[in-house]
Amino acid sequence: MGRFTPGLPVRVFIAWDSALDWCFLIPVGGNFRNRFFLSWEVHMVDHARAARMAKRIQEIVASAIERQIKDRRLELVTITDTRVTGDLHDATVFYTVRGKDIDSEPDFAQAEEALKRAKGQLRKIVGDQLSVRFTPTLSFEVDTVPEASAHMEELLARARARDEELAKLKENAQPAGDANPYKTSDEDEA
Repeated sequence: MGRFTPGLPVRVFIAWDSALDWCFLIPVGGNFRNRFFLSWEVHMVDHARAARMAKRIQEIVASAIERQIKDRRLELVTITDTRVTGDLHDATVFYTVRGKDIDSEPDFAQAEEALKRAKGQLRKIVGDQLSVRFTPTLSFEVDTVPEASAHMEELLARARARDEELAKLKENAQPAGDANPYKTSDEDEA
């Protein structure tokens, strides 16, 4: 622990870790002359605010890619989701890439390079429209949810087909033993 001089003010940053359910104090610079109290700077995470900011960043980035960024490699990029950290300093923007037509494969490398080149310009646009004190840094990641959901749909379709096969086999099936495999009181007496 750091040293604390009685009578001098101490400013600390309170960090709460909701996953571990504990908090820790980090000293913050600052000096209040001749005041005998403890001063606290409390920066709690407001998840609702982070979610609202993420939604707004998603809208701003999507419209900027569509209307303001002049890069043909971004024509087939779709912004799917955005996540903002609790301290509102970092934003992760998730995207997918379509192919030029239904049969062509998407070019993820070109889209990644185009987003990397446009990152500064997009952050400037976000900062202008977001009106917050600190504009979050932007990072871009390929969204794998569509591929995972397509795989799950394929698995579900196979399970449904197998269930239908078993239902057809069950219609013509005969029990292996008696029709009633349970003992009755009449059999016990005989």
